[in-house]
Amino acid sequence: MTDSPPSPQGAPPAGDPGPRGNGLPIGRPFGVPVFVSPSWFVVAIIVTVLFESQVHDVVGRPGSFAVAFAYAVLLYGSVFVHELSHAVTARALGLPVRSVTLHILGGETSIGREADGPGGEFLIALAGPLVNLVLAGLGFAARAFVPLPPVGLLLLDALAFANLLVGVFNLLPGLPLDGGRLVRAAVWKATGRSRSGAVAAAQIGRGVAVLCLLAGAYLSTRSTEDGGIGWLTLLWSALVASFIWVGATQTLRAERIRERIPRLSARALARRATLVTADLPLAEAVRRAQAEHAGAIVVVDHDGRPRGLVSEKAVTATPEHRRPWVSTGDLSRGIEPGLTLPADLTGEDLVDALRNAPASEYLLLEPGGGVYGVLATADVDRAFSGA
Repeated sequence: MTDSPPSPQGAPPAGDPGPRGNGLPIGRPFGVPVFVSPSWFVVAIIVTVLFESQVHDVVGRPGSFAVAFAYAVLLYGSVFVHELSHAVTARALGLPVRSVTLHILGGETSIGREADGPGGEFLIALAGPLVNLVLAGLGFAARAFVPLPPVGLLLLDALAFANLLVGVFNLLPGLPLDGGRLVRAAVWKATGRSRSGAVAAAQIGRGVAVLCLLAGAYLSTRSTEDGGIGWLTLLWSALVASFIWVGATQTLRAERIRERIPRLSARALARRATLVTADLPLAEAVRRAQAEHAGAIVVVDHDGRPRGLVSEKAVTATPEHRRPWVSTGDLSRGIEPGLTLPADLTGEDLVDALRNAPASEYLLLEPGGGVYGVLATADVDRAFSGA
């Protein structure tokens, strides 16, 4: 059960709450799109088969399978409430929520941007486990005071224990779990730096992943000795451990990328541009670009005003023997809104501009309107390589 803020690259503009889930859409409670991943059905079948052996002691077959499947649905209902509590809290704090997705390992809430401060981060992270612990408490209380038939008692016990397990597990102190976000909020509050909190919580998350794998190996050995399904315990712990490890590693990489963003400069990354008219043969345009040590070609009118960008891929795809017979304008793309950027853009402003109008090349203009050069998305990606 995790919350997924956007990475510095590839995320939509801040404030965009558009659906980003992978799976079957099942509704929009509180305006939040909810999706169910196909992997959920795999888990539902496994839970049904495993739980049916307990239900069979109370209900005969085939009714026991129906009751076991109902438990699988109710179990993910608890996960859904967990994730929805994250989403509702985030929206109450003014953050855009893209989606909630239920999948094989639980669920994920995709939030458009991080909280404005450690307090908001703490509240969003705590909301999910807190709801599960409250549901567990209500379940145990209902068991003590509400008379129920054997089937109802079995489902109630299972759900109360499941909510207790989900709540406690998610409070483990490592990203991408909610407990890791609580650690991040605490370190953020102490240091005043969001990045310090994220790095600390991600490193702890890697340790939690290793401990989960070791615990699963130990429990699988005990389970085998007791006649249980040891391999399933080991497989599940390996899945959970890999999920936590990958999530923590992605957080570390995202923070390294984020650290580089302030150093981004459109001017520093720009390619020198050769200005040519649309009717110039491509072979001549390429010759001029090579002579001027330029990495891009811009089509201008006879007054020198930019009219199009020539795609590097299109030039490469054109055989040399055809270039004398192809006009440069034939390979150019019109300069649409968003493809013209100020040459002085830096940092987050530059990243936001690229998000708003995804393209392979952008025309960079001086404050006076003159052409400074061309910014290629591939060059921006290379600036992040090795992060």
